[in-house]
Amino acid sequence: MEKLFYTIGEAAEAIGESVSLVRFWSNSFPRLLKPRRNAKGNRQYTADDIETLKQIHYLVKDKGLTLEGAGKQIAASNASVSNSVKALDSLREIRAQLVEIKNSI
Repeated sequence: MEKLFYTIGEAAEAIGESVSLVRFWSNSFPRLLKPRRNAKGNRQYTADDIETLKQIHYLVKDKGLTLEGAGKQIAASNASVSNSVKALDSLREIRAQLVEIKNSI
């Protein structure tokens, strides 16, 4: 069963970046990312928020867009960016499996 909310550390681990970068992106994209706050004030991210973080990561780190450009791209064509991110995640998983098989031989 999937969790309802993820900590900022879990969100950072899911995209392979630092906690401070996730916090920065949360502050930079207030219309796209709306993490819930618990009683202590800690950010809690939903699965949709993590997917948005993956899209931002893809556009900024892989495609080389600026933060402003990434925000416009996600707002303009969310479906195509989402499909690209899902395909990239699948390819990374396949590669990890192939490396594991290679190492076991």
